[in-house]
Amino acid sequence: MKRPIRKSALILVAAATWLGTTGAASRAVPLPDTKPGVAREGVSQPDPPIPAPKQIPSPSTAAANTGNLVLRDSNPAKDYFGAMRDPAPLRARAIGSYAKGCLAGGAALPTDGPTWQVMRLSRNRNWGHPELIGFLKDLADDAPKLGWRGLLVGDLAQPRGGPMLSGHASHQIGLDADIWLTEMPNRTLSSQEREEISAVSMLKGPMDIKDADRSVDPKKWSDARARLIRRAASDPRVARIFVSPAIKRALCSFETGADRSWLRTVRPWWGHHYHFHVRLACPKGSKGCTNQNPPPPGDGCGKELAWWLSDEPWVPKKPKKPGEKPKVVKKKPMQLAALPNACKQVLQAN
Repeated sequence: MKRPIRKSALILVAAATWLGTTGAASRAVPLPDTKPGVAREGVSQPDPPIPAPKQIPSPSTAAANTGNLVLRDSNPAKDYFGAMRDPAPLRARAIGSYAKGCLAGGAALPTDGPTWQVMRLSRNRNWGHPELIGFLKDLADDAPKLGWRGLLVGDLAQPRGGPMLSGHASHQIGLDADIWLTEMPNRTLSSQEREEISAVSMLKGPMDIKDADRSVDPKKWSDARARLIRRAASDPRVARIFVSPAIKRALCSFETGADRSWLRTVRPWWGHHYHFHVRLACPKGSKGCTNQNPPPPGDGCGKELAWWLSDEPWVPKKPKKPGEKPKVVKKKPMQLAALPNACKQVLQAN
């Protein structure tokens, strides 16, 4: 159930530097912009612990045949990009920003590899820039050395990127990937299992209760998970990794060595207790790709994390009255006109 948006959530138009929307000054201590379950620019929502839909709805405004595609700037961009089943046959290029862009020349992560399996196959979201596909294969290859059998990979991007029909606000330019915090089993999962198996939350309990213990469950969390995230965060291709504040706290305690620089890349945010969200920097040659501002200096284990673990981001000041329905804020879908002009070429390429 969605909680009502607090007044403080309306203060910021976007938590630009924290999640990486460009153009804002860095903040040492983040302020709330929205809450768990509400999609917004730059946020990757957690993979829901429920089966995914068996089929992606057919949009009404986009033609399946790109040769007959009529583009209208006022139409929702997600309808066009959600209809694309194949990548744009163009040179690989991430276009725009993580939450307002598209992908040319996308490559598919194979659904099965020696140390990875792709989940939720019906979504057709195992596409990314070749740089992302290479990163995931490299991380998967190293996983067994870290005590982790292999990766269960969630959403990357749609074949041509762009806004999705459901779920994410980011994941638009082929540089974002969700990696489950559930270890790959020692067998190949069936297609049905990949739709129905739920990711496992690492949390000890709910976060939105006053004085809650906002930490990971020691029965679920492990050093192998910490080593996997550290390996990912240490890759020079990675710009950010988003995790639950509880996981960030566990990682801060895990690192006892002198080099804590990788922790700067790991940023706490809403959700992300079922998976960690990896975001790569713009690859060389991706003209028009917009990087995020760098994360704030330091390992992020001090005052900013303390704020995330306090009641302030989670517990509403005015408790909900019995029987009161939560306020639902409906966001208008992004129009095609909001995306870079090159995204129209991506849609029409065949």
